[in-house]
Amino acid sequence: MIARPHRSAPFLLATVLGAATLWAADAKAPAAKTPDAQAYRQEIEAFRKERFESLKKEDGWLTLVGLYWLQPGDNRFGSDPGNPVILPAGKSPAVAGLLIREGDKVRVTVEPGVALTADGKAVAPGAPGVELKVDTEGKPTLLQLGSLNFYLIKRGDRLGVRIKDKESPVRASFKGLDNYPIRPEWRVVARFEPYKDKKIPIANIVGQVDDNPSPGAVVFDWQGKTYRIDALEGSPEGGLFLLFGDKTNGKETYGAGRFLDTDPPKDGKVVVDFNTAYNPPCAFTAFATCPLPPAQNKLAVAVEAGEKNFAGGPHH
Repeated sequence: MIARPHRSAPFLLATVLGAATLWAADAKAPAAKTPDAQAYRQEIEAFRKERFESLKKEDGWLTLVGLYWLQPGDNRFGSDPGNPVILPAGKSPAVAGLLIREGDKVRVTVEPGVALTADGKAVAPGAPGVELKVDTEGKPTLLQLGSLNFYLIKRGDRLGVRIKDKESPVRASFKGLDNYPIRPEWRVVARFEPYKDKKIPIANIVGQVDDNPSPGAVVFDWQGKTYRIDALEGSPEGGLFLLFGDKTNGKETYGAGRFLDTDPPKDGKVVVDFNTAYNPPCAFTAFATCPLPPAQNKLAVAVEAGEKNFAGGPHH
């Protein structure tokens, strides 16, 4: 079980898709009935404010500064660029310690004088070290060294260490997100066509592919044409998580597509509000492992609503 990319409720995707890490703040989804214009604008503005505040947090995606895959045996970590796991310059001794991988288990040891903590407790120098929990259950062992925190992630059979720095330059310079103007017409009431025991292959940005349950498709009409998006499981209450691409990708929006959450379908209908479409973490950092929209979810239309590309991202 991993955390839902936008809301705080967890949803089931295969572990290939990633960590139990929140990707943004909770926000109330629009109601199924047509909302009052002023109230709707306030709702979307509140959604965007929470999105900004979530990204700005000390452990948000703007703080991600490294991702390294562990090899069997000893993996040195520290600021020396020759280390298998490299911490930012000036934030660590040249060699701070070892991450020792034995199968699917990892222990951390530290050099004398290194003030590393694991879940708030000091790690004593030398063997045996501390065994680390992976983030697949949402509570990885959090290692902290000064302004840095890092923890294990699992992607398929790969174990990696994700490094965050609350003093990262991207976070320090973050002024906000660029969004399309709020366009109520892009709040569509779609048909929900349920699937029975269907799985769809989802690739992630590091090249892994796995089959993920799809509860059904959302189908909507736009300017005389019909479009459909295969949904993934969202909140435990039955909400949907949509990975989609469109004709704005690589131009005004992030090249690898965007994400969108919905409330649970009701009476065969579901509100799909593209004004709440948001960027995946990979739009902000080169060290995320985002899922990618499947081919059938790449819409042959320009969805000029929601979040635009982040100018300070890794591809600029």
